Amino acid sequence: MRYPALRRAVLSLVLFCPSMAFAQAGYPGKPIRMIVPFPPGGSTTIIARLIGQKLTDSWGQQVVIDNRGGGNTIIGSEAMVKATPDGYTLLHVTSTHTINPSLLKTPYDAIRDFAPVATLVRTETLLVVNMQLPVNNLQELIALAKSKPGQLNFASSGSGTSNHLALELFSILAGIKMQHIPHKGAGPAITDLVGGQVQVFSNNALPLTPFVKSGRMRALAISGNNRLRGLPEVPTFAEAGLPGFSANSWQGVMAPARTPRAIIDKLSAEYARILLRQEVSDTLQKMGAEPMPGSPEQFAALIKADLLRYAKLVKDAKIRLE
Repeated sequence: MRYPALRRAVLSLVLFCPSMAFAQAGYPGKPIRMIVPFPPGGSTTIIARLIGQKLTDSWGQQVVIDNRGGGNTIIGSEAMVKATPDGYTLLHVTSTHTINPSLLKTPYDAIRDFAPVATLVRTETLLVVNMQLPVNNLQELIALAKSKPGQLNFASSGSGTSNHLALELFSILAGIKMQHIPHKGAGPAITDLVGGQVQVFSNNALPLTPFVKSGRMRALAISGNNRLRGLPEVPTFAEAGLPGFSANSWQGVMAPARTPRAIIDKLSAEYARILLRQEVSDTLQKMGAEPMPGSPEQFAALIKADLLRYAKLVKDAKIRLE
């Protein structure tokens, strides 16, 4: 991995975590249900399946992916919160968890009702357009949008999701106005983009790359400081003429509050081991996802910081749910 200090910290967690000695010897003794609060087809499900299979291989117990899309991730999150806190029901969570409280009233508290387990990956935002849209680069998209204010539309995987906010931020920085078309997940948004029902979309590169490579959508720019391994021809936003744009998101795992700390630590250490494996790291990076192993405490700090960060962005951009 490219972060030696982080690697040493994670290895320390794996090898010396005091509560590991007290983890229940029989855990896990049955299949683990991993709730993914999005429909199938998006990057969250793909990464959950990849890492879940590695966990299954390590422990010999099946990790069952349970897609519970809808309600801007609230349906799946609420199902996890109501589950028995025994380590057998987990939630594959994304940055949307820290956006929701700024936009709507949730039936749970984003901090109090969840036990952070581990951060998994960080992803950058890839901006793509329908092939019929007459633009070949970012500046041409901006020029077209300025010539037709409010006439171009963009998809999101749901109002208030990180890709929705990314395109709102892009619109502010570019000085353009586009019509937002929310969907019930990245999968439906991708289908509509390819079919021509929507014109612009942004998401992490994982589910989009095959469509870009097959010529069914055009990639214009990627956030972050570096180009993608899998799409080296796609410039960064800075290279494409919009240096102020920054939009990354993360994915992680949470458990219901009151889950025994010994189980949390055992899960966290195993996720760290999996993410530190070279073949897993290489696979994720080729997909456009940067491995981001972290302790429960590090994940909790990230959640608190992002709750504040997104609250400011929602306020500044005057974003309201449709």
